[in-house]
Amino acid sequence: QVQLVESGGGLVPPGGTLKLSCVASGFTFSIYIMSWYRQRPGKERELVAHITSAGDGSSAASVKGRFTISRDNANNTVYLQMNSLNVEDTAVYYCHAQNSYYDYDVHWGQGTQVTVSS
Repeated sequence: QVQLVESGGGLVPPGGTLKLSCVASGFTFSIYIMSWYRQRPGKERELVAHITSAGDGSSAASVKGRFTISRDNANNTVYLQMNSLNVEDTAVYYCHAQNSYYDYDVHWGQGTQVTVSS
């Protein structure tokens, strides 16, 4: 059974940091492109960052220089380090997996809430 389980969300003041984790099971993690998406209140879901099976990461312009995606294939885990958080980063953050060879093979986590507020 495929599972993506996110953790690490919470309430943080502006300028604060959080590190999200997503533990995967039920598929061959190392061959999947892993991504973090977010959905802000009243907005559509958007891509925040992704990392290839080879470990090459990239992030959206809105978070570049503040957020860093990384992966640990030995522990089937992808991370999102979030620094210098601001209120516009408040959202539900979702973990996403896409098979590198079959792009129709995708999986989503249930999401974790990140709230940036003073």
